[in-house]
Amino acid sequence: EIDDHPDWPTWIGKVDFGGMKLKLIASIAAISAIHLLGIFMTPEKIDGMTLGWLIAIQCTIVVSGVMLAAMDYIDERAKAIGHKV
Repeated sequence: EIDDHPDWPTWIGKVDFGGMKLKLIASIAAISAIHLLGIFMTPEKIDGMTLGWLIAIQCTIVVSGVMLAAMDYIDERAKAIGHKV
């Protein structure tokens, strides 16, 4: 009952659990990318092994986000054609 709460934002009734997951992973990926960019600006302060791990973690976050988006897409498509998931 969104209409009963005039102080709630308008998007609150339009974003489901899957959408919130994707927004969260996108935020985490953006924050991680900004942190990684900050490290790239001062390369003399970090060794190659640590930099490799940071890039691997960033790639893992991005791949996880893509996989979550793909799973949500597949779930929505299955619901649209009437399959039980």
